[in-house]
Amino acid sequence: MRIGIGYDVHTFKKGRKLILGGVQLDYAEGLDGHSDADVLVHAIMDSLLGAAGLPDIGVHFPDNDMAYKDISSIELLGRVGKIIKKAGYTVVNIDTVLILEKPKISAYSEEMKKNIAGALKINKDCIGLKATTTEGLGFTGRGEGAAAHAVSIINEL
Repeated sequence: MRIGIGYDVHTFKKGRKLILGGVQLDYAEGLDGHSDADVLVHAIMDSLLGAAGLPDIGVHFPDNDMAYKDISSIELLGRVGKIIKKAGYTVVNIDTVLILEKPKISAYSEEMKKNIAGALKINKDCIGLKATTTEGLGFTGRGEGAAAHAVSIINEL
């Protein structure tokens, strides 16, 4: 059994779609980034790669490569799942915390879990998804961006 942790942060930007867990949320701003800036999925990918002792997503999917410009992070998560499998591992469990003041995600969380599970070809019950605020503190509290933490457990095949 191996455990990995991932963390990601993106700022909000007008004119972008807000994508979290592969779901487009109804919100006035989106997250800024080279891909779709899905902060939740980015944290998950790094936690999985870290658990396998592999380089982070910046190495696998560099932000200066136009092949990844505006790409779906759920698509990249599927690729990470294949990388993990090729390295001899299977995903056991993923637990996440999404940190943002707005929007509330409860109406979208089941669809997010379904998208993440589908990309990794695992049962959605193997995914924990929580959201919290920072009670107005820091950059997330001021509504300047969003952050996510993820912990993954993988086993050898």
